[in-house]
Formats: sequence, structure tokens, C-alpha cells
Amino acid sequence: MSPYLAAEDLSMFGRDPWWLVVIKAVFCFAFLMVTVLFSIVWERKVVAWMQLRIGPNRHGPWGMLQSLADGIKLMLKEDVIVKRADKVVYVLAPIVAAIPAFMAIAVIPFGPAGNEISIFGHRTTMQLTDLPIAMLYILAVASVGIYGIVLAGWSSGSTYPLLGGLRSCAQMISYEIAMGAAFASVFLYSGSMSTSTIVAQQHDRWYILLLPVSFILYIVTMVGETNRAPFDMPESEGDLVGGFNTEYSSIKFAMFMLAEYVNMVTVSAVSTTLFLGGWRAPWPISTFWEGANHGWWPLLWFVIKVQLLLFFFIWLRGTLPRVRYDQLMKLGWKVLIPVSVVWLMLVATVRALRNENYGFADITLYIGGGVLALLLLSFVVDIFREKAKESEQPAAQPAGFDPMAGGFPVPPLPGQELPPVPRRSPRRERELIVSGGPDTASDGSTDGKEASDG
Repeated sequence: MSPYLAAEDLSMFGRDPWWLVVIKAVFCFAFLMVTVLFSIVWERKVVAWMQLRIGPNRHGPWGMLQSLADGIKLMLKEDVIVKRADKVVYVLAPIVAAIPAFMAIAVIPFGPAGNEISIFGHRTTMQLTDLPIAMLYILAVASVGIYGIVLAGWSSGSTYPLLGGLRSCAQMISYEIAMGAAFASVFLYSGSMSTSTIVAQQHDRWYILLLPVSFILYIVTMVGETNRAPFDMPESEGDLVGGFNTEYSSIKFAMFMLAEYVNMVTVSAVSTTLFLGGWRAPWPISTFWEGANHGWWPLLWFVIKVQLLLFFFIWLRGTLPRVRYDQLMKLGWKVLIPVSVVWLMLVATVRALRNENYGFADITLYIGGGVLALLLLSFVVDIFREKAKESEQPAAQPAGFDPMAGGFPVPPLPGQELPPVPRRSPRRERELIVSGGPDTASDGSTDGKEASDG
């Protein structure tokens, strides 16, 4: 095995008694629920502050119990099942969306993999469990959760939910590929798919510095995967009246809302684990405090990083407008996927050269030469493409295109051009129109004044 590959040591996991496993599972569930309750209030407060509004300020001190009141209100609302719905799938869809959102947190490390903490006298790790393929488990669980939205849109028996489900399906396919490529770059660099090992490999430098493109790709794809603004196309209120959840009410609607926010927490925790050093203390603190990464302190650093990423979600929602659907697909297929594949090849090349003991100067020379060759090739292709477009343009442009030929305006096809629009004449050249008729006797001229005097 290459010296650059990580040796997975998962011997610390699987030794806990059953009662400790139950305590850890309850803690993971409670962590997600409390973070969701806080995030909903925080989002409404931050967006209100950005828009110069007050925000929630009635329920609890400073309105901090607003999300709890909303949850109780939704549970007490009437539960309606529409007539044309496929009842079995209609009821199961919110469950399919909510349960996988909770499952991914099982392999997220909240602290070191050693016996750092003691719970009721039993030394244990700050993680429920870990797997040699933990990141593949997270990717699979995140993919299953989207099917709850797709099934909800299909089973509602209505037009708008169906459109929202179709949008969610296309969005999931488009952004899962780039997300998987961002994961693969981390796998190549760390030599492992275990979450605890990936965090351990960032002991000297976080992967946000070593793999910045992977971090940016994952940030964009995680916003798309959670259907958050500006990528909230499956539930866009402007044209789908709520999208896939239009026909849902009461607790089933609350489960969809819960799944969205739990997914936000989950992808933020995954981003923290992969790129932000996981539970490790930030750079200034770790230099002068040796105990910052031991005991219960790692839990604090982990929570702070997750909250910062949640604030990034809120910041995006309060800043950017919703994109068009064609822009969403273009970003996914024409930008994110090609960039992620090229970046993955680049990372794989660097790792292969390092495994062959090439120096940094040689690696930089090879990579720089490859990038220059790709830029030159793309430049040549663009030149030939422009020439071909210029040669085909006269033949493809029919004469006399009239957008109003069918009685209503239609947009031009590729190669067609609209006729020129007559410009409005300047103000000084316009004829003065008065209410008395077509004559301009009252335009202030001398003749008009004499005529009125006569």
C-alpha cells in the first residue's frame, strides 16, 4: 500500500453496550431536532434583519419558541387526504422524505475516534458508528430522501405537485453527479471513505485549502440537493403554489418541512467533516491550546462550524433571487459536472505523481502543461465554431420573419432575427396634440395668439 493512503482503524467502534448505543442514537436525534428548531427561528430573524423587519417576537423570550409553536399548530390542523391521491404512497411520501434525513448523522464524528469521553463511567467515542464506506452510505441515504418529494408530487393526483416532483427528480440527477465527483476528490486525497479517518487526515491542513474547487462544488450541490433558494424549483411558490407539498396539510406537511431543515443540518455536518476539519479547533486556537481537540471541546467546534454553514444557507435565501429552470439545468450539466470531472482527473494525477515520488516542481510542470494544452484546444475549437456559425447564418435565416403572423407574438427561432423596431422620435420633433382638434393654434405661437384675439 502506498504511504499516502490512510490506514483505517475502526477497532474503537462496535464495542459499546446496547444502552450506550441507545443514548448516542437519542443524542443524534435530539441534536438534529434542537438544531432544526433553532435554525427556523434564526432564519426568520436573520432574514427579517436583512429586510429591515422585526421578525418573530411573540412566542417565548425574543420569539425563540416560534418554531415550536409552529410545529404544535401544524399538528393540530385538520389532516386532509385529497380524493384523487394514491393514498398509500401519499401517506408514505413524507415518511420516505423524513427518515433518511435522520440516518446520515449516524456516521458523522462529533469528536476524536479514541476514548476521549466517559458516559456513566464507560469510555467511548464521540460518534455513533463508522464504516469503511461511510461516505457512500451518506450519498445513498441523501439520494433516497429525494424520492419522498418525487413520490409526493406523483401521488397527489394534481398538476402542480406533479411538476414539482418532476423538477425535483431532474434536479437530483443533475446535482448528485457533481456531488459524487466532489466526494471522490476527498477520497483520493485522504485514501479513505471513513469519516473518522478523513477528519484524522486533516490534522495539519484542512481540505478546504487543499481541495478548494471540491469545496465550492459541494457547497453549490448541497444547496441544490436540499431544494433551498436560489435552487428551490420543486416548491417555487410563484409558479407552482408550493410544488410537491401543495396537497399536503397538518403533520404530513410538517414532516416535509422538518426533512428540509434536517437535510440542511446533515449536509452542513458533511461539509464540516470533509472540508473544515470536522471537530478540530480552528487554527489560532489549536496553536496555543493543546486541550482544544480533546474531551468535550471538539463538540463545541463542530457545532460552531455547522451553525456557520447554516447561516450561509440563510444568507443565500435573503440575498439571491430564484433562478430559472433552464439556468438550473445549465449550471448542473454544463458547468458543475464538467468542472468536477476535470478537477477529479487533476487530483488523481497529482496523487499518482506524488505516489511515484515526483517533486513538487515536476508535478506543477506537468499539471501546468496539461492546463495550457486544454486552453489551447478550447481556443481552437471556439475559432472553428465561430467560422461555422458565420457560414451557416445566411442560409438559416429565412426572409420576412413576422412574429405576428399567427395572430399572437412568437419568439424567433435560432437563426431568425426580428424586424427592426421604429424608434420613438425625440421630444422636440413631436407634433403638439391638443384637445381642441388637429390644429395647433394654441401651441403658443404668434399666429395662434392673433387668431384667438380676433
